[in-house]
Amino acid sequence: MAAQLTDKKTTDATTTDAHLPQVTEPRNPGMPLDLDWVRSVQVNTSAVERRAATLPARRSVKKAHQAAWLLRAITCIDLTTLSGDDTERRVARLCAKARQPVAPDLLNALGMKPITTGAVCVYHEMIPAAKRALEGTNIPIAAVSTGFPAGLSPLELRIREIEMSVEAGAAEIDIVISRRHVLTGDWQALYDEMKAFRAACGDAHVKAILATGELGSLRNVARASLVCMMAGADFIKTSTGKESVNATLPVSLVMIRAIRDYYDRTGIRVGYKPAGGISKAKDAITYLALMKEELGDRWLEPDLFRFGASSLLNDIERQLEHHVTGSYSAGYRHATS
Repeated sequence: MAAQLTDKKTTDATTTDAHLPQVTEPRNPGMPLDLDWVRSVQVNTSAVERRAATLPARRSVKKAHQAAWLLRAITCIDLTTLSGDDTERRVARLCAKARQPVAPDLLNALGMKPITTGAVCVYHEMIPAAKRALEGTNIPIAAVSTGFPAGLSPLELRIREIEMSVEAGAAEIDIVISRRHVLTGDWQALYDEMKAFRAACGDAHVKAILATGELGSLRNVARASLVCMMAGADFIKTSTGKESVNATLPVSLVMIRAIRDYYDRTGIRVGYKPAGGISKAKDAITYLALMKEELGDRWLEPDLFRFGASSLLNDIERQLEHHVTGSYSAGYRHATS
């Protein structure tokens, strides 16, 4: 049963065939800025909040179905370390966990082949360490960039930071937008900035971090999502994880519906990444259910959906062990670093 929701391409996670090729969708080429479309976007906040509030209660799955959903969630995790005290040894341990996120005995009991996480996300300085630790796998390195988390360094430096991370081996770049452009309604400035970031990424996929907790309203979130997609963002992402408010279900619903509108008009699928504050297995299932209901099964693959998380993996592995053995293990047995 668990195998039904896992990636059909999953093989030995220590080989070059491991779990992903990631990229199966065409890049988002973007489109000219359509200010009429942007300004027409409105959000019924109370309706969004009511819809979001129904999800955790209505979408409860149990037993083998739950295990299957949790295995899928693991393949969509950007396993992340973004601390000031990061070291090469910490990054190496994180990458080892990305290569083997679930204990082999648990996978065997579930009848599963090895899986990996969706990516490893680090600061620019840690890219070489991650590259060495992930050699021989197809697990991509994602690097945060553009003056993360505030995004207030000079534009030329932010662009150069992207270029340097791509040169160092990052296959994905998580950029932060200038929140002031959203708060002042300067959509042209946001579009131009995002276009410059997209160009600097070259072949690397770009995830646009909106820092939704600092944008003031759900309408601003919807409009910023749309502008970033018009400018060529391959993913839109909620948060840096450093804000006081990070990923929430109402914000996610608004961003996901912006993705749906963009797809309906352009035929281009853009990915979604909730980040910050998602640490429980049950929350992961809720977010997967939201993606399935609003966008369909295609958005349950790691090339279109990611969790920005680290501690989430610990709880998922504990839940899987409970499913197999009937007992919960101590949290320290599943440490990620």
